[in-house]
Amino acid sequence: MQQTNQLLLLLVLSIFCLQCQPNEVKDNRPNEYPIIPLPAKLTPIKGQFKIDSDTRILINEENETIIKTANYLADALTKAVNIKPDISKSEKSKDAISLELDPTIQSDEGYELEISIYDVSIRAKTAQGLFYGIQSLLQLVPTSVDPNKIIIPCVSIKDEPRFPYRGMHLDVGRHFFPTDFIKKYIDLLALHKMNRFHWHLTEDQGWRIEIKKYPKLQEIAAYRKETLIGHYNDQPHQFDGKRYGGFYTQEEIKDIVAYAQDRFITIIPEIELPGHSQAALAAYPELACTSGPFEAATKWGVFDNVYCPTETTFEFLENVLSEVIDLFPSTYIHIGGDECPKIKWKESSFCQQLMKKEKLKDEHELQSYFIKRIERFVLSKNRKIIGWDEILEGGLAPEAAVMSWRGMEGGIKAANEGHDVVMSPTSHCYFDYYQSQSADEPLAIGGFLPLKKVYAFEPIPEELNTDKAKHILGAQGNVWTEYMPTTQQVEYMAFPRASALAEVVWSPKEKRSYANFVKRLQAHMKRLQALEVNVANHIFDVNIDIKASPKTNELLASCISLDSSLQIYYTTDNTKPTTNSILYTTSIPIEKNTTLRVASFKNGEQVGRLTTQQIIVHKAAGKKISLTNPPHSSYDIGGKTALINGVKGSNDRYGDKEWLGFWGEDFEAIIDLQKKEKLTTATMRFFNGNGQWIYLPKKVEIAGSEDGQKFTPITSIKDITSNKKVKELEINLKNTTTRFLKIKAIPHGIIADGKQGAGHEAWLFVDELVVF
Repeated sequence: MQQTNQLLLLLVLSIFCLQCQPNEVKDNRPNEYPIIPLPAKLTPIKGQFKIDSDTRILINEENETIIKTANYLADALTKAVNIKPDISKSEKSKDAISLELDPTIQSDEGYELEISIYDVSIRAKTAQGLFYGIQSLLQLVPTSVDPNKIIIPCVSIKDEPRFPYRGMHLDVGRHFFPTDFIKKYIDLLALHKMNRFHWHLTEDQGWRIEIKKYPKLQEIAAYRKETLIGHYNDQPHQFDGKRYGGFYTQEEIKDIVAYAQDRFITIIPEIELPGHSQAALAAYPELACTSGPFEAATKWGVFDNVYCPTETTFEFLENVLSEVIDLFPSTYIHIGGDECPKIKWKESSFCQQLMKKEKLKDEHELQSYFIKRIERFVLSKNRKIIGWDEILEGGLAPEAAVMSWRGMEGGIKAANEGHDVVMSPTSHCYFDYYQSQSADEPLAIGGFLPLKKVYAFEPIPEELNTDKAKHILGAQGNVWTEYMPTTQQVEYMAFPRASALAEVVWSPKEKRSYANFVKRLQAHMKRLQALEVNVANHIFDVNIDIKASPKTNELLASCISLDSSLQIYYTTDNTKPTTNSILYTTSIPIEKNTTLRVASFKNGEQVGRLTTQQIIVHKAAGKKISLTNPPHSSYDIGGKTALINGVKGSNDRYGDKEWLGFWGEDFEAIIDLQKKEKLTTATMRFFNGNGQWIYLPKKVEIAGSEDGQKFTPITSIKDITSNKKVKELEINLKNTTTRFLKIKAIPHGIIADGKQGAGHEAWLFVDELVVF
């Protein structure tokens, strides 16, 4: 009897315990942790935790920053469900989310997140670390939830960032965006654990910050009379005839700075000098080397009129920077320093006399003098300057930092000289470049920067030893807005490429995997869409890659999707693919001129956009090719075989996988046709984008050979011109019979004064070499 009573008691207790069990205990799959950026260490745990009306937020210290952080979490949960958790000071307890400051955690930005079936604990050394733990917690919240509760998977996370500088930039000079959007942009950076917002506030096309001492900056410099329609390379230029502009008041800026600080984001303001200053000169022409009049620029590019290095100019800039420094608590003040034409300085008797007085050998040293004057003033205010890599020319104080944009070389040089560096090269960090080869992409400046290339970025160059590599603070994505007139387009160009960069600068290098990132990104993009972000969704698009068979030289088309679970269907008869079309299973042989149309499908429904590729089968297609000089590493996606794979590059995207870019070196290719061939014509394609420093060659030479060693000239062409973005140069090969064909293009050389990139080597971009 006693034993029976004990069994009954145990049964009652077990039922009671089951009823009291807070949450279901179940295994969690890896796809239930779609956190971006990837944590340094994530260990799945069985079970789930339920956030509902009984959940509280507990803090172990009551200071203003911790309370603000706790309120941030409470507000975020309120947006997801119909309850706002209470916040109180207490030790860790059941059904609560505890935010604990813990001095034993080493990294100031690190955190530990523990989710059990009973409670949630976020521990960190600082409130900033707690904030990042909150971001990871919120990314575990499903995008569609029960209005009365949230179910999240149990997990153990120990995390800290790889780099201290994790940034995004926004140009508000070319196009102006309202304060509500600036705050939304800051929220999106916070979601990705980024901690720097580089706010580009002044440009040739508009001055966007109120300076009380100089009211004409708001009255005149903040507005332009009209704006360029279409692309800069389109000729003739056309304009919309509409006055455009705006500026942020100092009160608005104070509010935005505080908003960013609450999200542990430092805003770095940029005041461009000595170039990119035409809008300021429109308001105060006495700051120029000539008398003007000037107006805020109505088209994009680089302009000759820049600040003159007079005492009047330095007084103006010091007064401006004083007001800027009072508004922004950032250690660094960005002073631009890029793309400063020297022609007005060369023509100025004042500048020439100043150079003699200061023993400056040329105008480049005059720019260095200008930068150093500003640097001394900023240092006197207990701040430091950061500028684009041109500021290296002529030397800098040790405290100055460099933002390397023209490649990695400037960053390497700066680090070797002991300067801190933020890597931001055009090749991986310019989010104004096209991101897809789809024909329906919105107009962009040019280039090609797909998501995968952003993710592949490594901010620390191999050339730097460990001691110098410590100067690489991190990286930054740049959003230049010449071709982004709306907030929706800014979002489209920035995301998800900013998500990829966030993982580059936060997550351990050895743990990054693009395939794994793409899996997490699918859930992350739903989160961005739920936040009403106009995110670019190319995950389901199919990329077509054309390569030659190494055995037969036959062209083969491969269809590549980021999601291996998709089915790919294709056609070659100019019809749109459906599930009744040919299912792609292996590389497709291309034996004649073909138009290949491809799309991805899931559960019988098309999910990716249609991809179309035209392929030309010509005598050089798929053959052997060698290059005397390799392409620049920033523009070598397709490699040398892209020149003879039967595919023409985009007429807009000079950085896509079909275009090869050369900087300061001749293009010289030797094609082995494998046998003697009678040749009648060749067509070469060159990109023509002077606004991006890309010029046509000044001469092309063609020669033939039977043995690949001794070449005989066939023809040469010079005076190559065009008013189109792409020059298709048709060359008469005079019915020459040869096996080897040497094609040489001599680049334009140094860009002339008055042009964008003046004084620099012009780029040469080459595409398909079609031979018949």
